[in-house]
Amino acid sequence: MGAAIGDILPLAVGIAISPIPIIAAILMLLSPKARATSVGFLGGWVAGIAVAATVFTLLSSVLPQGDADDSKPISAVMQLVLGIGLLLLALRQWRGRPGPGEEPPLPKWMSGIDAMGAGRAFGLGFLLAAVNPKNLLLGAGAGLAIGSAGLGAGPAAVVLLVFTVIAAASVAVPVIAYLVASDRMATPLERLRGWLVHNNATVMAVLLLVIGAVLIGKGIGNF
Repeated sequence: MGAAIGDILPLAVGIAISPIPIIAAILMLLSPKARATSVGFLGGWVAGIAVAATVFTLLSSVLPQGDADDSKPISAVMQLVLGIGLLLLALRQWRGRPGPGEEPPLPKWMSGIDAMGAGRAFGLGFLLAAVNPKNLLLGAGAGLAIGSAGLGAGPAAVVLLVFTVIAAASVAVPVIAYLVASDRMATPLERLRGWLVHNNATVMAVLLLVIGAVLIGKGIGNF
C-alpha cells in the first residue's frame, strides 16, 4: 500500500495545484452567495475526483497481474500514453501563457458565478474534477497505479481516500478557512486570486511537464 500511495502522491498534487478551480472557489467566496455556492462547489469537486479515480481503479484492476518483477506491457503502454498526453497539455499551457503586461483571459463561465446556486456550483465542481482533460489524465494515472498494485478492497479504498483528500485540499482549505473566519479572509483571497490568474499557465505547464515525465519513466520501467 505504501508504494501505491507513493505513486499517486504526485498525481494528487497535480490536481490540487490547479489554479482554475481554486480561482472559481475564491470567486464564489467573494460572491453574495458565498457559503452556499462554495460548499456546493467543494462537494462537487470532491465527488468528481473520487468518482474519476474509482472508475479508473476498477478498470485497471481487471488488467492481467503478474509477479512484481514481471514486465507489465499493458500498464506500461497506458502510462506512456498518459505521460505523453500530459506533456502535450504542458506544451499547450506554456504556449498559451500571457506575455509581459498582458491580462490573461479567464473562462467565460466565471462571469456567471455570482448568480450560481449550490446545485449549479456542485455540478461545476464535479465537471472540473472529473471531465477536465488534465484532471481526467491525472485521475486515470492514479487509478492505473492503484488498480495495478494488486491491493485488496480495503487498502485500495484507503489509497483512493488519500488521493482524494490531497487532490481536493487546495479547494477545501480556502472554503473551510472562509467558513471559519470570513471577515479576515477577503483580502488574502483576493490577492491569491490575482496571483493565480497571472501565473495559471506557467504553473500548470511546469507541473504537467514534471508529472508527464514521471509517468513516462514509470511506463518505460514496466516494459
